[in-house]
Amino acid sequence: MIVCITAQGNNLDSEIDPRFGRCSYFIFYDTETKTYEVFPNKWKEAMGGAGTQAAQFVLEKGAKKIITGNVGPRAEAIFKLAGIEVVLTSGKVKEVINNL
Repeated sequence: MIVCITAQGNNLDSEIDPRFGRCSYFIFYDTETKTYEVFPNKWKEAMGGAGTQAAQFVLEKGAKKIITGNVGPRAEAIFKLAGIEVVLTSGKVKEVINNL
């Protein structure tokens, strides 16, 4: 399963970013292969619609679960329609991965 984790930095030692649509990075972790990819959030500075554009990106990458600090209502609606689980938490990315 692909899990998307919002992060303040570009590695597993980073803190989870409390913002979904305006997070610094998206870390996509594959629970089967134990590998991950990191992408900078190109919508971080968007004038509007950051959450919905970021949500579309996450769906395109095949994530089945989102782990973040907070999700706005529009992105949350997109995830709900797609059947994607959203988990709100804080801490280090690697701690979350260890608990998957």
